[in-house]
Amino acid sequence: MELYSIILVDDEEEVRKSIIKKIEWQAAGFRMVGDAENGEDAMEKIEMLEPDVVLTDIRMPYMDGLALAEKVRQRYPSMKVVIFSGYDDFEYAQRAIKLNVTEYILKPVNVEELTSILKRIKSNLDLEIEEKRNLSRLREKYRNSLPIIREQFFNDMVHKKLHKELVEQKLKEYDIPILGAKKWVIGAIDVEKEEVGEPLSLHNEEELIPISVMQIVREKLEGYSRFALFQSASEADMVVIAALDEDNSITGLIDVLGDICKETKRILKVPVTIGIGHSCEELSGVLRAYQSAVDALGYKAIAGIGSTIYINDMEPAAAGKLEFDSVTEAELISAIKFGPEEKIEASVKSIIEKMKTAKVHHRQQQVYRIGVLNSIIQLMQQYDLAMEDFMGGELEYMEVFDKLKKMEEFGQWLLKIARKMNHKINQERDMTTRQVIYEAKQYIMDHYQNPDLSVEMICRHLHMSPAYFSTMFKKETGQTYIAYLTDLRLNKAVELLKKTDDKTYIIAAKVGYQEQNYFSYVFKKKFGVSPTRFRGAR
Repeated sequence: MELYSIILVDDEEEVRKSIIKKIEWQAAGFRMVGDAENGEDAMEKIEMLEPDVVLTDIRMPYMDGLALAEKVRQRYPSMKVVIFSGYDDFEYAQRAIKLNVTEYILKPVNVEELTSILKRIKSNLDLEIEEKRNLSRLREKYRNSLPIIREQFFNDMVHKKLHKELVEQKLKEYDIPILGAKKWVIGAIDVEKEEVGEPLSLHNEEELIPISVMQIVREKLEGYSRFALFQSASEADMVVIAALDEDNSITGLIDVLGDICKETKRILKVPVTIGIGHSCEELSGVLRAYQSAVDALGYKAIAGIGSTIYINDMEPAAAGKLEFDSVTEAELISAIKFGPEEKIEASVKSIIEKMKTAKVHHRQQQVYRIGVLNSIIQLMQQYDLAMEDFMGGELEYMEVFDKLKKMEEFGQWLLKIARKMNHKINQERDMTTRQVIYEAKQYIMDHYQNPDLSVEMICRHLHMSPAYFSTMFKKETGQTYIAYLTDLRLNKAVELLKKTDDKTYIIAAKVGYQEQNYFSYVFKKKFGVSPTRFRGAR
C-alpha cells in the first residue's frame, strides 16, 4: 500500500509526542516523516521533505498555523493542510476556509476523529492520483481535445522542421489521409475583410464566416484529391495541404481552388484569396512549400484579391537553390548550445548534405558558407567567446574559405568548431551558475540583518524564478536557502556574543530576528545552549 507522508507542527512537545504515539499512522495510510515546534521550523522541513500533508496547530510562536498555511499554499499549492485549534473562533475558521485549508478541527485532538479525517484525506489523495492515472478518462479527454491537438500539429508541421517519422506517425494517429502521395501542394487561404455590396445576415457574425469558407473548401476538394484543412495560427486564415496522386495535377488543383474563390464570392459574398506554393515530393518539404504559399499571398497588391495566386506565376523558377534558412540555422545553434554530441554531428551532417546535393553555382555555395560562418560568429559574440580561440587567428571570411575549399574540409572544420563551442558554452554556463550563487550569497551577506529577507527578494535582485533558484542553490551549496541564512545569522550572532556586551535582544535584532525568544530558540537548537549561557561559557 502506498503511504502518504505527513509532518506534525505544534509548539507543545508533549502534544506532538501524544499525537505521534496515539495515531496508527500506517493503518490510516500515512507515514510520519517529521515534526516541528513552530511555523518557521516547519517551513524549513517542508522545503526539505515536501510532505503530502501538513498537520499544524493554529496558535504557535514566531509563525502561527494560518501564516504557515498561507506560505504552504503559495509555495506548494497541491499540499494538504490540516489545522487544529484550541479556540472555537469563527474568525480563524473563516481565514482557514479562504486559505483552502483541507480540514479545521478543535483541540484536544480526538484519536478517532483525527484518524477518520486522515483516512478521508487519504481517500481524496487516492482519487486525485487515480484520476490523473485513469487511462479511460485520459482517452476521453484526448478525444475531446483531438480537434485542437490536430490544429496544433498542423501549425507545427508548416512552421517547424519535424522528423519525417513523427509526421507520418501523427498523420496516421489523427487519421489524416495525405500520406503516400506523389507530391504535396499547399494553399494559404485569406478571407478578405473588405466591405461587400450586398451584406448578408452572416456578415453580422464574423466568427461564422471562416467556418462557412472551410465548408465550401471541403466540399470542392473532396471530389478532387485527398487533403488536410486547418485554421492557421499566423500568416493566413487557413491552410490546405493537398496530396496529389497520378490521376490529379497541380493545374487541376489550381482550377479547383479558383472555383472555391468564385463560390465564396457568389454564395457568401466574401472575397477569398488563395496563395499556392511550390510543390514538394517529400513531406519534409512542407515547411518550404508553406512559406512559398505565404509568399504568393504577398503578391496581392499586384495580382489583386479574390482569386488564386500561384507562386510560379509571380517568381521565375530557379534551376537550383541553396539557402541557409532559419530552420537549419536554429538547429545548428540549438545543437551547439545544448548538445549532445550526436545532435551536433547530425546538424553539421545535414548542412554538408545540402551543399552536396544542391546543383548550384559555386558562388551560391560560397554565400551558403558565409551564412553558416556568420551564424557561428554571432553565437560567439552572444556568449562573449574570443573568436581567435576557435579560428586560429583567421578572422576574415575569405581566409577561412581559402583554407576550406573542399566541402569535406569545411564539414570537418565546422564539426570541430561546433564541438569546441559547445564545450566552452557549457563551461560558461557552469561559471554563470557559480556566479549567480556567489551574487546570492553576497546579497544574503549584505541583507541578513533584514528580518523580511526572503527568497522572493533575492530572486527579484537576480531576475530569476524562486523555484529554479531554490533548486540551484541547494545543488550548489548542499543547503536550503533557509538553512544557509539561519547558519549565517547564528554565526554572526556568535561573533557579537564574543566581541560585544550587547544585550541578547539587541544582538537578535542585529542578525535579523525580530523576536528575542525565537532567536534564543534557534540558537539553542543549533548550539545546545541559550545565547546567555553561551556568552557565560566563553
